Amino acid sequence: GADGGVEDPPVFFFFFFFYLRFVFHTSMESPTKLAIVQKVIGRTGSRGQVTQVRVKFLDDQNRLIMRNVKGPVREGDILALMETEREARRLR
Repeated sequence: GADGGVEDPPVFFFFFFFYLRFVFHTSMESPTKLAIVQKVIGRTGSRGQVTQVRVKFLDDQNRLIMRNVKGPVREGDILALMETEREARRLR
């Protein structure tokens, strides 16, 4: 009701259910892809907090892309990439 009565929580759960369905649906149709770090190219970002790396996908061995990684990373590390279409711009 207008005073924040009893019938408000079910509406919340209703939307929460659809939110969960949306989250699981999108995660199922685009699962995380595993990629192994082939080469550390260099650091970028205003304070050098981002490392640019070249990665190779474990399921598609002949596909190499460049990605920016935040946090410590070295060659041989395996990254779980939430989306795999985007590629980082080369360092200048």
